[in-house]
Amino acid sequence: MMAVPVIVIFDVGKTNKKVFVFNEDYEIVYERSARFTETYDEDGDVCENLESLRSSVFNALHELLARKDFIVKAVNFSGYGASLVFTDENGKPLTPLYNYLKTYPVKLQNEFDQKYGGEDKIAAETSSPKLGSLNSGMQLYRIKNERPALFSKIRYALHLPQYLSFLVTGQAVSGLTSIGCHTRLWDFSKENYHRWITEEGLDKKLAPLMGEDQAFDTELDGRSFKAGPGLHDSSAALIPYLINFHEPFVLISTGTWCITMNPFREETLTAEELDQDCLCYLQYKGKAVAASRIFAGYEHEQQVKRIADHFNEHTGFYRGFHLNAELAERIFQERKGQTDHLEWSKTSGFENTALNRFKTAEEAYYYFILDIVRQQFVSSRLVMKSNQLKRIFVDGGFSKNQIYMNFLARFFSELEVYAASMAQASAIGAALAIHEHWNTQPIPDHIIELKYYAGKIPFKPTHL
Repeated sequence: MMAVPVIVIFDVGKTNKKVFVFNEDYEIVYERSARFTETYDEDGDVCENLESLRSSVFNALHELLARKDFIVKAVNFSGYGASLVFTDENGKPLTPLYNYLKTYPVKLQNEFDQKYGGEDKIAAETSSPKLGSLNSGMQLYRIKNERPALFSKIRYALHLPQYLSFLVTGQAVSGLTSIGCHTRLWDFSKENYHRWITEEGLDKKLAPLMGEDQAFDTELDGRSFKAGPGLHDSSAALIPYLINFHEPFVLISTGTWCITMNPFREETLTAEELDQDCLCYLQYKGKAVAASRIFAGYEHEQQVKRIADHFNEHTGFYRGFHLNAELAERIFQERKGQTDHLEWSKTSGFENTALNRFKTAEEAYYYFILDIVRQQFVSSRLVMKSNQLKRIFVDGGFSKNQIYMNFLARFFSELEVYAASMAQASAIGAALAIHEHWNTQPIPDHIIELKYYAGKIPFKPTHL
């Protein structure tokens, strides 16, 4: 049997860590997942087990490089954002990988805001709302102010995807998608680091910037291959769409958070939009991507449980539902008059709806999904300032929910709305980012499967 040219992708999520091997047609020919027991930082807060992560990367690589049926042409990394590894001169981590949900000192945050012109000003310039430790630049600022002796020992502050690449390549770089992900590090109008970075001397702790479509020549176990610098996972998941579709679109990536990404918006975010949970990403070639988000996947989990408890149903009761067009039409018409003056909100508001007004769990669930879609409509419109937009793609959990997709298409009836499915979007995005460095074949056009939803009820999805 001839050995197959492949790329190895390490896809490191907050919960699951996965290894994928893709052939030149972007088909998965090997995969493995693992979960690590979390450890604790010096304050007793849970955090990632860096040593387990490092060991798993090398164990997997040794195994895959030794296989006779694969020719490993390249390796790349996709990882969650807002997480920094602080290394010394020898590349050894000096601290735990602090959890991005770690509480940030209010006093230090306020001092920073006052020093650099106020919360609104810094948020507007960096397109990053105040998010505490989720603003990863603030993690480094905290160490400088609270632990100066430690700060002096830091050679590089590497975001997690770039640290994973550094383990394999020995090359310390800063990736655009990690730097430009609600970090407060990047000035989007100047397309460079914000002035506070140099004023605080943090630029000396940041590795050189590198485009994430580049790759290093690397060797391990006597085998030579290319290695990418790693990408922030949400930005990586956008890459297949950017490569396959050239007319302006937005992508609603649904999961615990439902994030609307618009790579075609030119206008900077307003203060009001930033207050409504909008921010900017940098995509892998450096262009800004406007994004808005709601916590809809989490709310779905909570409200489904509430509905199930009330009607004495199993929490998976909704999974067997097919679109009930008559019920959907009745509920939509009933709420039609309430859609003209929708306002942004952190939740759908369904938590305040009394469940005894509904006759069945199905009816309650339809009302809830409509409320979620109403909230999504407002959130998505915040970043959709473009007359050229033609399409909305929805991927993730809600893309498989016909009730959600039907209501969404109804709200966005002037646009083409598609449910998109793709096996392991962030991993494929990481592979596509360095396609030219390992793959001898053209990029296939079958990576993304689409289902079209028309903006009226009743209707059914059309396979493309």
